[in-house]
Amino acid sequence: MPVRRIAIYLKLFIMFKYLKESFARKKARRITAKYPYEIDSFQLAKEGEVQFANWKNPLIPPQTITQSEINFYRRFATPGSFSIDVGANIGDTTVPMALAVGKDGLTLGFEPNPVTFEILEANAQLNKDKANIVPLRYAITEEEGEFFYSSSEASFGNGGVSATASEADTHGKFKLAEKVKGINLTKYLNENYKEYLPRLSLIKVDVEGYDKDVLRSISSLIDEYKPTLIAECFSEAKLDERTELYQLVADHDYTLYYFEDFFENAEIVQISPPDMNRWKNFNFYAVPNSPSRKS
Repeated sequence: MPVRRIAIYLKLFIMFKYLKESFARKKARRITAKYPYEIDSFQLAKEGEVQFANWKNPLIPPQTITQSEINFYRRFATPGSFSIDVGANIGDTTVPMALAVGKDGLTLGFEPNPVTFEILEANAQLNKDKANIVPLRYAITEEEGEFFYSSSEASFGNGGVSATASEADTHGKFKLAEKVKGINLTKYLNENYKEYLPRLSLIKVDVEGYDKDVLRSISSLIDEYKPTLIAECFSEAKLDERTELYQLVADHDYTLYYFEDFFENAEIVQISPPDMNRWKNFNFYAVPNSPSRKS
């Protein structure tokens, strides 16, 4: 077959593949459908073989578990300690966090969205010889109750909780038929995981712009146990909201650091209040300047 004809066929194949994937993404944004998951395996230098259930939602890129990401979390979530992932989604941060803590530790993954929670549950069943994950289908709220869950996408790959239907519209026009349950994290941990609290090393929060509300709701927990905190400064947050988020964390006697991404050698920058407007959307971690009262 002439080289020119091969090139034409290749170009047509690439174009067809692009159009097919583009159509699938558009469909996922507009039409609610159930997507399966596929278990992928990764060979890591320290952990050996690690498995991850990748969701086949066309809007969600396949996740890769790397040694660099686990090592990033291991700086804060030491082996045998207790870590918490608020807004765990399908487990893409929960799994490396749990691998850092190891099977002798405990990682709780809170995810109120039943669609993504199903994938989180699947990931919690993997790597049992290396990690200990407990998936919990709750939103973290100051007051316990039932909340609307809405998303900008029909596939519900992301979204947020709201107390009222009108507030739910700010997250998107697609709403779950049933409400989700919200719990107060401090109360829940004291009732169910009190024996683990002295080992609390890390709390990660990623809840679509409501990180400040979650952190405020666990103020007493932060003061008593002084875990490292990881949170997101949401792209839509206004300057006063960004400053408030900074101050909320710093007032617990914490130092905040911007980090480029969840990997071992990421760029790290210590930040002050003016820096909160330096990046549109970014993650930061915060470390206590003094030890916990339980140390």
